[in-house]
Amino acid sequence: MTLTIDIVGVPAPQGSHRGFVVNGRAVITQDNKKTKPWRQDVRAAALNAIAEHPDGYPLTGPVHIEITFHMPRPGYHYRTGRHAGQLKPTAPRHVDKKPDTDKLLRSTFDALGEAGVWRDDAQVASVTATKEYADGNAGAHIVVRQLDPQSAVPAACASPVAAAGTAQPEEVLFDA
Repeated sequence: MTLTIDIVGVPAPQGSHRGFVVNGRAVITQDNKKTKPWRQDVRAAALNAIAEHPDGYPLTGPVHIEITFHMPRPGYHYRTGRHAGQLKPTAPRHVDKKPDTDKLLRSTFDALGEAGVWRDDAQVASVTATKEYADGNAGAHIVVRQLDPQSAVPAACASPVAAAGTAQPEEVLFDA
């Protein structure tokens, strides 16, 4: 089973939780105010995608995720003057700045779980994640594939060692 989800919004990392005490009660908050709107956007887009084919959700067993985060381009990627609005020839395609990819995945995976795509994000057996600058709207493109528990990871994700068949379990014996 495959689910494709397109999200419009600015990807935001999960970040850390902060805890403090108010009137003797513990209060825990997010340190990134942009996380909640991003998770709401992901959840809404996932629910819409699931509504088209509701049978089989939440997914069970291992899943593979392909995700491309489309981040907003900073102003210095664009030319000025008569050519204002045009990208500079030196403007990069891939993002090598914050937010960290792993923190973007955390917030996105949590939202997908809330939407009922899977029971637990521990089911994610393999991930292909990319951060690119958006040429249009910021957001993300996600493809979720349910894996056969008996099969290997999709060929595009398999390591060269495993694909070559050279990774053999090593037998280790211990004397008691």
